[in-house]
Amino acid sequence: MDLLDNLVLGFSTALLLENVLYCFAGVLLGTAVGVLPGIGPTATVAMLLPITFGFEPVTALIMLAGIYYGAQYGGSTTAILINLPGESSAAVTALDGHPMARHGRAGPALAAAAIGSFVAGTVATVVLAVAAAPLAGIALKFGPADYFALVLFGLIVSIALARGSALKALAMIALGILLGTVGQDIYTGTPRFVLGQRELYGGIDFVSVAVGMFGIAEILRNLETERDRPALLGGVTNLWPTAEDRRRIAGPILRGTGLGAALGVLPGGGHVLASFTSYAVEKRISKRRAEFGNGAIEGVAGPESANNAAAQTSFIPLLTLGLPAHPVMALMVGAFIVHGITPGPNVITEEPALFWGLIASMWIGNVLLVLLNLPLIGIWVRLLRIPYRVLFPMIVLFAVIGTYSLSSNAYDVYAIAFFGLLGYVLIKCGCEPAPLLLGFVLGPLLEDNLRRALIISRGDPSVFVTRPISAALLALTVTALVVAALPAIRRRREEVFTEDE
Repeated sequence: MDLLDNLVLGFSTALLLENVLYCFAGVLLGTAVGVLPGIGPTATVAMLLPITFGFEPVTALIMLAGIYYGAQYGGSTTAILINLPGESSAAVTALDGHPMARHGRAGPALAAAAIGSFVAGTVATVVLAVAAAPLAGIALKFGPADYFALVLFGLIVSIALARGSALKALAMIALGILLGTVGQDIYTGTPRFVLGQRELYGGIDFVSVAVGMFGIAEILRNLETERDRPALLGGVTNLWPTAEDRRRIAGPILRGTGLGAALGVLPGGGHVLASFTSYAVEKRISKRRAEFGNGAIEGVAGPESANNAAAQTSFIPLLTLGLPAHPVMALMVGAFIVHGITPGPNVITEEPALFWGLIASMWIGNVLLVLLNLPLIGIWVRLLRIPYRVLFPMIVLFAVIGTYSLSSNAYDVYAIAFFGLLGYVLIKCGCEPAPLLLGFVLGPLLEDNLRRALIISRGDPSVFVTRPISAALLALTVTALVVAALPAIRRRREEVFTEDE
């Protein structure tokens, strides 16, 4: 009965007119940025973060969450129609979705993606609702040493699952942790790495880092690599799949949902890994292997289900442990903190309306996405006619105004420019900025729990190996580090993310 009562509370919160409107706005924006190649949900959430600070906390989080899982829906539209994935996890959808469109079956491909996404989103939301409370209860038993080991484990696993060089990912995390130490020491008040700048005494502004690294840097990269878009397809007809199509997609949707729900909680690119893993599974077990790459509807339904399920379950570690699974969740941590809420297991007891309202809004958002995507396909594709040289300056201006409005301090604008250039240089050097943001967000939590554990143990470092939870997590951390360094695993990681580059 407790779960039922909590869901009633959640839906009563999520169905408030204001929350429904902002949920609609979030999924609408998410679909739009999913359709437009080169922007992505991380950059969008980073740049829209400032405008949500005047909202109620639950309203802001519902909108930001809608942008994220809305982008998972939208990314498949252009992947299928014109072979341009708008979002990284949609890259695998293009492998069979676009050949289906070329064969005149764009309608069934889009319907398979939409049905799979809705089913997966619904099931994953139920998983989130059922798993959240027990996991939060377990997390309340964690001490500082356990949290330190948990955060360290999350950072190392994110390296193992990151694309590109594991060494560069480790360096990015280290740089993020270093940037997170800038400001006054939380215990002694001693300024650290402030370089005589008064504005740095409170630490580096999270919004400036996020907007610069993921907004400005991504825009610079896309302007550099702008390419002509292929001619748009004609009208899409026969949206509803045939009886044979429905029979063929049922299994892939269920398998993709299970894979995505499990892999979504992993730090790093869980939603990307889920879609590629689902595709590999479907190709391996199919009796029609020759069709894969040439228009197999299973190759659309499975990966789309997987990435949408992963998008929902990636909220589990955020809501129950306060740990972000990937950069968008790190931005959500920033949104929690800015609204005066500490993400973690206490949210479920201290802010039950927010906790369950956010979960309930995900199902409402999934319904809205089904209503938005299929009927408005023509509108989404027309967005691709907007030239980058017009679109991107508008985005930059919007982001700068939003960030400046937070404290009316020009220093924040300079910080955006600095981190934008830094992010662009790092990208050109083959370093992904995502691990840096995870390190920046989790670094202070890592340091705080390390120092608290040592204070409680009177400086005895053995506390990290004598507590069962901490010792087990540290053992898993070492295992993940060793596994990530194995040549066979490195080659497999490169194969998985090759299609996504």
